[in-house]
Amino acid sequence: MRYEAPQSIDDAVRLLAAGAGAHVLAGGTDLLVKLRAEMVEPEVIVDIKRIAGMKEITAEGGGWRIGAAVSGAEMSEHAGLAASWPGVVEAAALIGSTQVQGRATLAGNLCNASPAADSVPAMVAAGAVARIAGPKGMRDLAVIDVPKSPGKTALEPGEFIASVFLPARGERSGDAYLRFIPRTEMDIAVVGCGVALSLDAGGKVSAARVALGAVGPKVILVEAAAETIRGRTLDEAALADLAAACSAAATPIDDKRGTVDFRRHVSGVLARRAAVIAEARAKGEKA
Repeated sequence: MRYEAPQSIDDAVRLLAAGAGAHVLAGGTDLLVKLRAEMVEPEVIVDIKRIAGMKEITAEGGGWRIGAAVSGAEMSEHAGLAASWPGVVEAAALIGSTQVQGRATLAGNLCNASPAADSVPAMVAAGAVARIAGPKGMRDLAVIDVPKSPGKTALEPGEFIASVFLPARGERSGDAYLRFIPRTEMDIAVVGCGVALSLDAGGKVSAARVALGAVGPKVILVEAAAETIRGRTLDEAALADLAAACSAAATPIDDKRGTVDFRRHVSGVLARRAAVIAEARAKGEKA
């Protein structure tokens, strides 16, 4: 096994494209676990942290570009990012322990392609876009389209995620992410839900995105759920319709961590709770 630390995107792409045995190292929290478990045997590890921009959070077009090697801890400490997209920042902060937070990244959590990844539903709700570097140059891909199935992504040979872009939030907008886990911390989501919404001057929902995690082979963008609350105030009836739409959209499995019926029910519960938090944030209230 060979270790490389390129200082340019072009050099990183060249190393990754040279053979099928190359793996990207950003935070390394997933890669190191797989190495210890002998799940992977890389021919070369390509450490991207020395490439310019990989460790930076940059304002762009009213939104934020987050380098692929920015850790969850660094996101939490960035006041501007946390103010714009608190749900995404909070979701990233749920990945692992305090020690893991110093290393784990949005890009790594996304590329691990786990259906239960905490940051992904929040990013999908936010309309996040991944910038991908590869042999053919740069391309942008909506975060929801990056995972294809458990452990599989849309990245082609030689490609890696260079950054994640969170768009401008807009006025009277807010987001939130909630998950259910059996333990109080350091567990994998049984269900996760991200909600992002905007309010008009009258307090009605003018735009919304709702995403569910851990209840399908990849994160689900539930357009039907968003449609139930558009043009409405978030009263009990609207929240009940939102919950019902999310429960109906969930396609979970039975396992030792939860039954199908339980996960469907929790999908609705988390959606309504996350929507209430997102609405409060859109109004400028503490949540």
